[in-house]
Amino acid sequence: MRRMAACLVVVAFLTGCAKKQADVTPISAPAGTGAAGATATAAPGSGTTPAAGTSRATGAAPSRAAVTTGGSATRPNPADYIESSALADIHFDFDRYEVREADRPILDRHAAWLKERADTLILVEGHCDERGTPEYNLSLGERRARMTAGYLASRGVAASRITIISYGEQRPACHDNSDACRARNRRAHFLVKAR
Repeated sequence: MRRMAACLVVVAFLTGCAKKQADVTPISAPAGTGAAGATATAAPGSGTTPAAGTSRATGAAPSRAAVTTGGSATRPNPADYIESSALADIHFDFDRYEVREADRPILDRHAAWLKERADTLILVEGHCDERGTPEYNLSLGERRARMTAGYLASRGVAASRITIISYGEQRPACHDNSDACRARNRRAHFLVKAR
């Protein structure tokens, strides 16, 4: 009897957690992307459009990626974005997605740079270290990218200029089995739309 009650409590808890995440709906990747089993997420009613991306490093589509655009009616292709030395990565604490105090000046500089270039579109990639399930890391990477984009928007960058994508643990910046390496992998990375 106690086991059954404990199971009901766990089911009720998990059901309650699922309701809190109702603003994110999983959507299949568009046909023809070459991403078998790809998953994209977008907030319903937010005017966002999901898409799957192509890996810069390998040219292959990632197995899973979450992409959201800031109000664009077309699906962005991450391969259309390039590196910019003006936009440095920011990093996150383990299992967190809040922008750290030390990284706010970096994002303030990014916002100022973007406001000087009103026609520049950016892609914010959310990344994680390898700990956790791939699904959890994909979700955490998306929250990191969303929080980063939200911070930039709060500094005057139009949300319509920002696209986010999560790669979870799929694209590590570092491959060592150390805490320092894992810290480098917990990041938001920035790309600009090529002209």
